[in-house]
Amino acid sequence: MGSYFDLDDILAEEEPVGVQFRVAAAGVGILDPSAEENQVEVGSKVELPFWLAQELWYSQAVSLKLPNFYNERIRKEVKADPGCVDLRSRCPYFYELGCKLVPLAQDATLGSFLMFSLRGRYRDLLCKSHTAAGTVTPKFLARLTREETRRKHNFALYITPEFSSFFFSTVFEAGAESMKAFRKWRLEGTRLEKAPVLGKKRRPTSDTPENT
Repeated sequence: MGSYFDLDDILAEEEPVGVQFRVAAAGVGILDPSAEENQVEVGSKVELPFWLAQELWYSQAVSLKLPNFYNERIRKEVKADPGCVDLRSRCPYFYELGCKLVPLAQDATLGSFLMFSLRGRYRDLLCKSHTAAGTVTPKFLARLTREETRRKHNFALYITPEFSSFFFSTVFEAGAESMKAFRKWRLEGTRLEKAPVLGKKRRPTSDTPENT
């Protein structure tokens, strides 16, 4: 999704994800704070950075658990009013991390939930960007994720074959700038002038029938 040198992509993969070990792992007791010895027992539940959890999942050493900010309660809040939910406090990389979890999670509805959230907040962000008049309350901006406040960021959203890639850029900032440019054009742009010929009456031609 992100490039190798994308700092935001690196930070997104640092987000903790819950895992349960399917096998015992010796010499890594530091991963489990409750471990009495330097090993992790079968069935141990711990939280690991996504990048590590992903590698262990590929090795079939762990099973993944979706973070709490993708649970049913949050989904109900988003479905009720997507634009009013503070996703940033749950996870600054709500979409980025979710996209990475889609092919790994057992929950087949995660992809459709991310798409629903993105679409709902897209409309709300676009509307607010056009009516903000150049200023936005910090309370509103504080609810936006990094993907929603970051400029010119593209990432692939692997959800369904119909949406194998979805390019998302900063809706709010782009919308605000387009409205600003439109207002500037209205105030300073070139004015349409009435052509002089439109103010003249047409002279009758020889083919025009005379009035009786």
